[in-house]
Amino acid sequence: MANIHNVDMKLEVVVLPVADIERAKRFYGGLGWRLDADISRGDDFRVIQFTPPGSPCSIHFGKGLTSAPPGSAQGIYLVVSDIEAARAELIGHGVNVSEVFHNTPEGRRSGPHPQRGTYASLATFSDPDGNRWQLQEITARLPGRVDGNVATFTSSTDLAAALRRAAAAHGEHEKRTGGQHDVNWPDWYAEYIVQEQAGKPLPS
Repeated sequence: MANIHNVDMKLEVVVLPVADIERAKRFYGGLGWRLDADISRGDDFRVIQFTPPGSPCSIHFGKGLTSAPPGSAQGIYLVVSDIEAARAELIGHGVNVSEVFHNTPEGRRSGPHPQRGTYASLATFSDPDGNRWQLQEITARLPGRVDGNVATFTSSTDLAAALRRAAAAHGEHEKRTGGQHDVNWPDWYAEYIVQEQAGKPLPS
């Protein structure tokens, strides 16, 4: 028997309960999400699949998919590398998005996390049925969340954001080393990006 831990089990689809299929299709299409499928079988079954930009996981909605009441899917996370840019993009598509906020021991506070801590800055929005999405800014994964020997990016936007963070950190590194140009900066960048994504100590 195969060891279950050696078998990849990748989350593929989240099913959203909706009341008005065409309205939901217009909404998610209006976000710029990729329409992958719109399949009907008779009068009792229809499935529509959309995929968010850069996401390996898709959403399904339609007819004959779920008995859950419309709007009952709550707190579905969309991970982004720049929450303010993501919020602005959604607003540009006509979506009503909450302000960016972060949580403290004393409760919710307005604005991004002061130190822009990974996992800490959030915003929410809902589709027309009330299914609620939560944006979460993640710039570095906690230890154990990813393979420490592999760095992957699902979009050029995420890779560019990682490169910008590495460039800023490398600028501080060069100041500490006397301001001399580092001819090995590609190696430093590569180590920084891989270590950051794995949640390991960063080069200094």
